[in-house]
Amino acid sequence: MNMQVDPLDALQAQHPILLVEDNPGDAELSLLALDRLGLQGSVVHARSGAQALDYLFRRGRYTSAPPRQTALVFLDLKLPMGDGFSVLREMRAHAALAHTPVVMLTSSNEPSDRQRAYQAGASAYMCKPVDFVEFTEAMRYACKFWVDINQRAPG
Repeated sequence: MNMQVDPLDALQAQHPILLVEDNPGDAELSLLALDRLGLQGSVVHARSGAQALDYLFRRGRYTSAPPRQTALVFLDLKLPMGDGFSVLREMRAHAALAHTPVVMLTSSNEPSDRQRAYQAGASAYMCKPVDFVEFTEAMRYACKFWVDINQRAPG
């Protein structure tokens, strides 16, 4: 019997997805969508920009966390304690995180926000679809591309 393991599932066991979202309703929908994709055990949820940076740089309560390379970051723009733009700029300023895929996941469809996100180093910009089925599909496509298909730089 030939049992194949989905490459996305195999990778997620070692490389978590970071969801940075402060809005409880949006976080719940995002986590539910990722759960429906079979990724529930691979998602770390940060509720602020500061908490996201602490996780990524293993500071504060994450000091003793084992070193793990984050596979993908879903980053909201409007966050307490460091907005998405500042989190992204800080990530891109450090060699270890410079190439980590970051998908800006936001309700803002403002051209100026999209421009600022790409200037700060966003890998992609995704407006949160209102329909949950569409939202789940968008999350699936983003995860599939950035985790499974995209060929990351070594290191």
